[in-house]
Amino acid sequence: MENKQKLSDTLQMKKDNIFDTSDSEKIKKIFDFSEGYKSFLDEAKTERLAVITAISAAKEFGFSEYVPGEKLSPGDKKYFNNRGKSLFIFKIGNEDLAENGMRILAAHIDSPRLDLKQVPLYEESGMAYFKTHYYGGIKKYQWTAIPLSLHGVIVKKDGTEVTVRIGDNPGDPVFYISDLLPHLSQEQNLKPLGTAITGESLNIMVGGLPLKEDGQDGSVKLGVLKILNDAYGITEEDFISAELTCVPAFNARDIGFDRALIGAYGHDDRVCAYPLLRAVFECESEHTVLGVLADKEEIGSLGNTGMQSMVLLDLIHSVSESLGCSPVAVRASSKCLSADVNAAFDPNFKDVYEARNSAMISCGTTMSKYTGARGKSGTSDASAEFVGFVRRIFDMRGVKWQTSELGRVDLGGGGTIAMYIANLNIDTVDLGVPVISMHAPYEVVSKADIYSTYEAFRAFIEC
Repeated sequence: MENKQKLSDTLQMKKDNIFDTSDSEKIKKIFDFSEGYKSFLDEAKTERLAVITAISAAKEFGFSEYVPGEKLSPGDKKYFNNRGKSLFIFKIGNEDLAENGMRILAAHIDSPRLDLKQVPLYEESGMAYFKTHYYGGIKKYQWTAIPLSLHGVIVKKDGTEVTVRIGDNPGDPVFYISDLLPHLSQEQNLKPLGTAITGESLNIMVGGLPLKEDGQDGSVKLGVLKILNDAYGITEEDFISAELTCVPAFNARDIGFDRALIGAYGHDDRVCAYPLLRAVFECESEHTVLGVLADKEEIGSLGNTGMQSMVLLDLIHSVSESLGCSPVAVRASSKCLSADVNAAFDPNFKDVYEARNSAMISCGTTMSKYTGARGKSGTSDASAEFVGFVRRIFDMRGVKWQTSELGRVDLGGGGTIAMYIANLNIDTVDLGVPVISMHAPYEVVSKADIYSTYEAFRAFIEC
């Protein structure tokens, strides 16, 4: 029996619940780390706010702004702000860059949301509304009957930029999308979930008080415009050059009697962005380390702030040339963790998962050798050699980790930024936090998995 147990421990793989195998000191570290993460979530509900928050933290750790082409030296700590919506943070190490490359951590900071249309404001039946266009993959019905906050920027005709942030602070108004009451929803109830609420019906309530003058019937729309003009100096035409978005007005909260879980908007993918930042700020490494916070992942990574742009390539080339290295050699010897979430096994919906190859909650950060859908379409599929390299690092540092796919083979699937980094001839594999209710307005993660991901990032960039 003893020999059998020894063989089992030696030969078989198992997943352990981190809370079950950790002492009180480790659990305290996990919980303390999560408090910082919750604060980050509440401050960084959009990619623009995430960049602002990250830059503020970077400056506290001694990072300064990078100007492409400037001379760099070992020990330099720099950040490059790409149009206020993506960010690159790096430390120059002491190793030969051409021979050892960069250690790259790359997460995205955009999340599914509701963007305002360019001509959003209208009035109907005594109420004012904003028209929206949803961003990323959402279940539309989940965005009705919840409080929403408004964030973004408006660039006025004269070029002045106005920042908008309404709905997060105590005393702020919030915004709302109505749903049909159950007494009148017999026909709606017969429709599939995906069609019961349409994209064009995601209209946000923004006002109900008419602006009256000279005893005439008032206009609710005009009343809203006057409020906006008084507060921000804008006119209706200024919406054309605005980026305004509505996100849930919820704050991050502990879930459960034992507070082991966190519920919040935007875990995908800020639950990887925060450990990434902490790892880059706090690491002690001889490697040159690069942290990437990318935009537009939820809609295909397109545009000049997405990972299909030339920005990462240009930055690597600029840094390499400043240090007298061949950019081609640097990319070929670099290594990357594409820091993105995966679906946590949910026992309420276990028929859509393949349990052996699913991420279990609180069992550690999860590696996805490939993502994509159906026949691995849309994935870079990391090599066995690189996965083996990462395994050795994690085992050497005692990182608790697991592997996973996103659902059953013919049913699930999804994409990350890994393929775009791998296309630059950089070894890349996905690693991140398992999430329950991914892409919902309120998602759930385990504090243990967040901390495990931080430990994994530290190990990868330090070893």
